[in-house]
Amino acid sequence: MANDKNAVTESDLTFRRYKDDDDAPGAWNKDVVISGLSDICPTYVHKTPPCQGSCPSGHDIRGWLTIARGLDIPADGSPWQEYAFRRMTLSNPFPSVMGRVCPAPCEDGCNRNEVEEPIGINSVEQFVGDWALKNKLTLPEPGKSTGKRVAIIGGGVAGLAAAYFLRLRGHDCTIFEEYPELGGMAVFGIPGYRTPREVLEGEIKRIIDLGVEVKLNTRVGKDVKIETLEKDYDAVLWAVGATTGKALPIPGADAPNCVDGMSYLRAFNEDRLKYLNGRILVVGAGDTAMDVVAVARRIGHIEHHHEKDRPENVILGFTVHDVATVAKRQGGDVWIVYRRLVSDAPATKHELDAVLREGVEFHDGLAPIEVIKDKNGLAKALRVQPVKWTDGKMENEGDEFDIECSLIVSATGQTGNYEGIEDFDNGWGLIDSDGFYRVKDKPGHFVAGDAVKPHLLTTAIGQASIAVESIDHYLNSEAIPKRPKVDTHHFKLLNELKSRHLEPENFKQEEQGQDWGTDSSKYAIHNYEDRARNEIIAHEELFLGHFAFEPMHRRTESLVGAEEILNNFDERFQCLSEEETIEEAARCMSCGMCFECDNCVIYCPEDAIFRVKQDEHAIGRYVDTDYDKCVGCHICSEVCPSGYIKMGLGG
Repeated sequence: MANDKNAVTESDLTFRRYKDDDDAPGAWNKDVVISGLSDICPTYVHKTPPCQGSCPSGHDIRGWLTIARGLDIPADGSPWQEYAFRRMTLSNPFPSVMGRVCPAPCEDGCNRNEVEEPIGINSVEQFVGDWALKNKLTLPEPGKSTGKRVAIIGGGVAGLAAAYFLRLRGHDCTIFEEYPELGGMAVFGIPGYRTPREVLEGEIKRIIDLGVEVKLNTRVGKDVKIETLEKDYDAVLWAVGATTGKALPIPGADAPNCVDGMSYLRAFNEDRLKYLNGRILVVGAGDTAMDVVAVARRIGHIEHHHEKDRPENVILGFTVHDVATVAKRQGGDVWIVYRRLVSDAPATKHELDAVLREGVEFHDGLAPIEVIKDKNGLAKALRVQPVKWTDGKMENEGDEFDIECSLIVSATGQTGNYEGIEDFDNGWGLIDSDGFYRVKDKPGHFVAGDAVKPHLLTTAIGQASIAVESIDHYLNSEAIPKRPKVDTHHFKLLNELKSRHLEPENFKQEEQGQDWGTDSSKYAIHNYEDRARNEIIAHEELFLGHFAFEPMHRRTESLVGAEEILNNFDERFQCLSEEETIEEAARCMSCGMCFECDNCVIYCPEDAIFRVKQDEHAIGRYVDTDYDKCVGCHICSEVCPSGYIKMGLGG
């Protein structure tokens, strides 16, 4: 495990269920134990873990961590990595990419934060994703053909994920992409040192290999009319993204060397932009701004250059830098200008820390008010107003001043390009939709990804999944049912039992009569309640005292400093080893699902809780209760680390 100055130490956190002098009575309907007995007995209640509830793509994270740690063993004897990959790709066909670039809101929600540190979910996902690519694993076979056809406009992550989910349901689909390759902002927006191109290309190829038709260099609204799509296809999914950066809303921002962050990153990722010159100012402090400045520090600047080779000419597509001049590069002078405080920057903290370490200067509390031009109309400085923030309101503080520069990059937001499809623009460069991702007032049209609202790649995947469900209902002329309160890809015990041929028998009224309520019948799942669609389990429901202090296994990170950053395009994170991955997965507390710790069996004073027979065992079916022995003492629920045991059944 790499050293980390921010790592939590064992003395930082302790857990006690009861505090000193804690004698306040509980709620009356919970205070049911008299002399160690009650008539309320245990049942097993499945809830959604907060990691999954925090994941925009709805990953069954607990499920594939359970596989990685060796609890859920594949019934067919396949490698655990393959089994975990199958579970991951039920909700996300890009595990290797997302394991690298997703800022991991799942880790922010992880209940393990109440013990020391979250599970390194991204680390496990990257390991499994890389293993799958190395071993050439494929995605599940397409579903039985329905004969229905769906047009997908945009070949970015949202469009590709939608194609995957549509093929699983047996629908044919065609991706229309205006650029010469697929991937969208994952290719043109995220620098290659964060996501190696072979990784992204490998995960895209798996999707296309499912039988997805692709039409590159084809812009809908120009090369293909919307009316033609409506005639030739049964539904249309808009995944056009938000690929255009917003210009600075200040005077002088129309200068040629005032560019947007998306155009800048595209020029770099297309290998056209190879160096800069002079001081670079980046306005904004989100993740796009972090990518812009990180690239600027890596490609550096050249002091003397031909006028035609000015960076803005490359970014605007007028020329391409000559490879031969790269040898002359020097370290870049790169500033971030942000009107709020650095502590308020919306960028992922890890990315912000990295660019500061790499030599980027952060100047906060400065509001841009005008771009100052030279006699040729080029930006020569950015005029700023020092400001302070009081109760969320910006107030001027001090005199305006100019910051000299050679290039200004706006990284303050994104919008879509609706040329030729203006009727879909809501006026803000986005597409209006409802909670089912149906386009407003456009029957048969659906939307997903940044066209809804720019956010994370994993958000685009989650929206694509829901949109495809809506499309499926539409194609089948079905009403779209209400979405669950906790809208994720839930673990289903019945599916787990079916995979091991343990599913309940069919109920036959003529044979069973009225004998349908016993706890010994073979045609129901007994002693189990699934609340996952409605409830996320909080840490207060867990017995945190069970878990030993085990700091996170961190991926080895290339901590490049300001002196070494020039020309350094090495991937920042190195994958965990298999042993480290398994150990990290084992830190998972399996919130809301049994992880077979035996506490309930060991501590039950009446021997009422017992392990099921080995040939009846499955995840969620490890223990059972003999209600003839149970006295309702509540001990099992008190010592259940994962909060899976609840007291509720009458004795």
